[in-house]
Amino acid sequence: MDTNLCPRFEKAMGLISTRWVGLILFDLLKGTKRFSEMEADLPISGRLLSDRLKMLEKEGIVTRDVYSEFPVRIEYSLSEKGKALAPVIKEIQKWAEEHISDDETSEEC
Repeated sequence: MDTNLCPRFEKAMGLISTRWVGLILFDLLKGTKRFSEMEADLPISGRLLSDRLKMLEKEGIVTRDVYSEFPVRIEYSLSEKGKALAPVIKEIQKWAEEHISDDETSEEC
């Protein structure tokens, strides 16, 4: 087995392990969302959510669509690159359901 850390793997783990990114990806797996919907769904401040979405957009994981309406409507969704993370996120969810007890969290699922 190669003991050298692959820079691509390191970059991927850095992205996914950035605080709140996993929850944002999990939320967007349900479909396109407006900022206010995500802000209501997630235990994260609007400012931090905005920062994370900008980061994910820059990485090509999230797409931001702006609709010229009044008021302007902005929607976020996973790009093809982001959708490719679905099996990873689902496996983490499966692992969590099997290995993390309700006693280890503040709420039940």
